[in-house]
Amino acid sequence: MRLILLMVSLLLLPAVSSAASASDAYNEALGLAGAGHAGEAAARLDGAAAVLPDESIWRERMTLAAAMIRMRSQQQSVLPPLPHPGSNAALAKAYLQATPLPQAGSSWVVNVLAVVLPGSGHAWLGRWHDALTAALLVWPMLLLTLWAGYRRMGPVTVFFALITAWLWSGTVFSAMSLAERGSYEDYLLWWQGLWQASALPGRPW
Repeated sequence: MRLILLMVSLLLLPAVSSAASASDAYNEALGLAGAGHAGEAAARLDGAAAVLPDESIWRERMTLAAAMIRMRSQQQSVLPPLPHPGSNAALAKAYLQATPLPQAGSSWVVNVLAVVLPGSGHAWLGRWHDALTAALLVWPMLLLTLWAGYRRMGPVTVFFALITAWLWSGTVFSAMSLAERGSYEDYLLWWQGLWQASALPGRPW
């Protein structure tokens, strides 16, 4: 009886070792993706999946994980065709059908408001503290510039105007950056939901 158990263990050992090595390669690739190396992570997953047998569950997991990591890096909303779709891919497709990608807000509104009225672009985004900061930076200098111009103070007017333009352009850039970051954060939350719905192990973030 012991001899039979020993023979069975020896037969199962390669399969267990293969699954362990596949799991290690998978986790290492997810670590790379979490560190911001999405391209390298996807390439490693594709390479590791290519040497696995078709019946291996890690083959489907790796190909799906590579496709989804590329989706995130390119901010795509459509899952590309997979060579070995399985239960994880079916769960991911069900999520895509039930949960469409949130529509990004109109960044041009933020840009126009920030250019026309300092602080209003931040206010449109709901960032009231930033809106107050932008207003306190620009409006006093703008009033000083208008006062110096009214008094015909020449070089002083130019000096105040340059500072005002510099501060104003900084608040416009800040509002534009926050609008773009908000859109990416919405996409990232949607993509994380997709990953979790697919029931893939690990988290590449």
